[in-house]
Amino acid sequence: MQKGTIGVTTDNIFPIIKQFLYSDHEIFLREIVSNAVDATQKLRILSQRGEVKGELGDLTIHVNVDKDKGTITISDRGIGMTEEEINKYINQIAFSGANEFLEKYKKDDAASIIGHFGLGFYSAFMVSKQVDIVTRSYKEDAKAMKWTCDGTPEFQMEETEKEGRGTDIILYIDDDCKEYLEKYKILELLRKYCKFLPVPVACGKKTEWKDGKEVDTDEDNIINNVNPLWKQKTTELKDEDYKKFYQELYPGNDEPMFWIHLNVDYPFNLTGVLYFPKIKNNIELQHNKIQLYCNQVFVTDQVENIVPEFLTLLHGVIDSPDIPLNVSRSYLQSDANVKKISNYIMKKVSDRLQSQFKENRKEFEEKWDDLKLFIHYGMLSQPNFYDKAKDYALLKDTEGKYYTYEEYKKLIEGNQTDKNKNLIYLYSNNVEEQYSFVETAKEKGYSVLLLDGQLDVPMVGLLEEKLGQCRFSRVDADIVERLIQKEDELKTNLSDEQTQQLSTIFKSQLPSLSGKDFHVEAQALGENSNPVMITQNEFSRRMKEMSRIQQGMSFYGQMPDMYAVVLNADHPLIKKVLDDATQKTEAALKPILAELKGLHARQSVLRQQQNDKKPEEITQEMKDDLETCNKSIREEETKRDNIISSYAKDNDIVHQLIDLALLQNGLLKGDALNQFLKRSINLIH
Repeated sequence: MQKGTIGVTTDNIFPIIKQFLYSDHEIFLREIVSNAVDATQKLRILSQRGEVKGELGDLTIHVNVDKDKGTITISDRGIGMTEEEINKYINQIAFSGANEFLEKYKKDDAASIIGHFGLGFYSAFMVSKQVDIVTRSYKEDAKAMKWTCDGTPEFQMEETEKEGRGTDIILYIDDDCKEYLEKYKILELLRKYCKFLPVPVACGKKTEWKDGKEVDTDEDNIINNVNPLWKQKTTELKDEDYKKFYQELYPGNDEPMFWIHLNVDYPFNLTGVLYFPKIKNNIELQHNKIQLYCNQVFVTDQVENIVPEFLTLLHGVIDSPDIPLNVSRSYLQSDANVKKISNYIMKKVSDRLQSQFKENRKEFEEKWDDLKLFIHYGMLSQPNFYDKAKDYALLKDTEGKYYTYEEYKKLIEGNQTDKNKNLIYLYSNNVEEQYSFVETAKEKGYSVLLLDGQLDVPMVGLLEEKLGQCRFSRVDADIVERLIQKEDELKTNLSDEQTQQLSTIFKSQLPSLSGKDFHVEAQALGENSNPVMITQNEFSRRMKEMSRIQQGMSFYGQMPDMYAVVLNADHPLIKKVLDDATQKTEAALKPILAELKGLHARQSVLRQQQNDKKPEEITQEMKDDLETCNKSIREEETKRDNIISSYAKDNDIVHQLIDLALLQNGLLKGDALNQFLKRSINLIH
């Protein structure tokens, strides 16, 4: 029997392994089974070279759990190890010095260290109080050896009995890791990490129901698919094969729209299949669906640095031996191969979309509503993807017709160019809610886009930047005459006094709605336009919407919604309200208006006196005179507004016009809506 100390420079290597190196305990099974696969694959290569004689026999790797003994055993029939090889590969850990190692890497990402130092086997000590290796080399006359270690640097090794070549790793599970002695837990880990390994892996036997209970059969329970679809030739695969494999990866998901089969061997090795799922509006729920493998061993589903961020919305598998099994975030960010892989995948995705668009545009249009979130995400987050996608990205109008950016520009440039030569793209994000605005635009011969996607607000900003001399305006952002202004605004025939009176009538009766700000103005819009319209400022609304999806814009989110209440001075109902108000308030307002006229004249004189002087020449008396005049004006204006408001309070037409405009914008609710209904019935009577 040989006794010795594992070759490290300090005796604290096992606590390091247990507590520091491996933050994720469950990968111990991946590491040990992967070693068994390597040993089996090496045997196959030696057999192909003629260095191993005879039939290899069953090469299935077995994982057995013995809850009573407290052990997990991983057995392979690979090349096995001689005593010399145990000394070389097990007893000598490749450290230049554990103290230096600790100092250098204590703040680094744990996963990156494992691959660099070849500690895969030692992950067994994360969950084990003792590990035995029973192994016999494939070499003729090789002796079977048993190696035992209890988690300290001391080990012992002796000859033993073992029938046939291969290696058994026996883990005596620690008291604080007993959950790994549950068969369901081991099956869960094997299916996570080992379901596509190239060598059959069995865990126990398949079961069947017999006499009302579940019993083992004689058939091994193979948990992996040794020849996954991405390793097969595309010429031998049908659509059904891809759909079936998708269900194997994501049971219960909807069918994917289409897929890309990746296969490249220069300047890096990469295989895989990426699926375009029906992603719709759940960005967060769709992340981390791409599984990264290294030679069919599961590594991670955190692939943000391997593929561009927007491609993490895809589903599927990437397999590359050029990415180490124990991959770290810092490695991914700096490795040149990873960057090449990222660019390659983006190009393949774009080429696939381009070919789908060109080969079957009708089918592409049918899939657009599912595709657009993915494509918009890419255009917003990857500038070079915008350049690729702009030729097949689509715009959809409110009638369900699809256009490329260039096609739509040609469609509208004749009719939707304003007096300043800006091309105006009108859009709705909800046709039902903005129906009357959409119809008004269409009556003018304008086309209206439907932009109801989750990323359409930031896309509008990007398109305004990329398409040049254009502006996107939601149809309810202003009256249609000002959305696409063809000529200078028509002036109303109202005097300043009438405009002020009309504004006060309506402003005084507007409801006080939380988070809403109303500004009233009068415009000459023609007799056929609505008497009162409420529009929402494009800029402030867009900024508020952006604040919900972009960090650093919370300021805009806290601002009130800004609405313009536009009174059509040409409409008969507005004229009627103004005439009626003038008649019924004239007597009460006459002395106030006369007083205001005199006060404004005095205010003008006082201001002119101060404007003609330097600041130091303005006396306190002059300042007081102006303040007294201003105060008197405010008092008279309050009297005037109170008289007008008192009139408006009892005017059903005013309330009806306001409520109709609020209703048109979805702002009339609760008691106000109930009062509107009652008033409507009374007016009909």
